[in-house]
Amino acid sequence: MVLIAAGFLVLFILSIFFAVVGVYALLLGRMPGQWLQRRVRQPRLWGVGSLLMLISWKFHSLSLLAVGIGLVALGHVLKPMQ
Repeated sequence: MVLIAAGFLVLFILSIFFAVVGVYALLLGRMPGQWLQRRVRQPRLWGVGSLLMLISWKFHSLSLLAVGIGLVALGHVLKPMQ
């Protein structure tokens, strides 16, 4: 029982993290912290993807989850346009 509660606590903390960092990346166009700034090439795309992943849990939509994961991955891979 304690293990299940700890798992839900970890999921809750991760969801808050993704929400805050996703909004930050979407609005400001950059990632907080040096580690995330080095890894994410398209912060706004990453932010939209993370927010879509959070919304997918509310609507129980696997397709939204897949699109969100894809956008987060593209945020890591795509080079910025100049």
